[in-house]
Amino acid sequence: MLKDIEVESIEGIGVAVIHELSDEMEMVYNVYAINYTQNLLEGVLVSSKGYGVINGESKMTSALRHFLDTLPPLSYCKIEPIPEELFILNNEYWMSYYVDGKIYEKKYVFLENTIRENTLETVSLLNKPGLLLL
Repeated sequence: MLKDIEVESIEGIGVAVIHELSDEMEMVYNVYAINYTQNLLEGVLVSSKGYGVINGESKMTSALRHFLDTLPPLSYCKIEPIPEELFILNNEYWMSYYVDGKIYEKKYVFLENTIRENTLETVSLLNKPGLLLL
């Protein structure tokens, strides 16, 4: 049964919302998977969704799934853009991956109204302003 499967996570793997210049020369927010470890991540799957309450009414975005294949050591990969109007919701990213044939997973949640210009710090691997969850 699924409840009997022991799933772990590895420190140093995370998700970041990055504020950056788009190809169209506009400031946008993009979500990245980040690997600060020396491990090669294989079979990387990221599921994303937003949820919360707006004006007393429950809201939920569509769930999206992204297959990133591999994420080399000390690297990052763009997952998806995130519109600013979704910042009022909790934005959840569930990442699973294999390292040396063993599966790992972790959930990252950017809580409602925490992604703001004044909460951004430099995310070292990208050297851009953002909000990082490890």
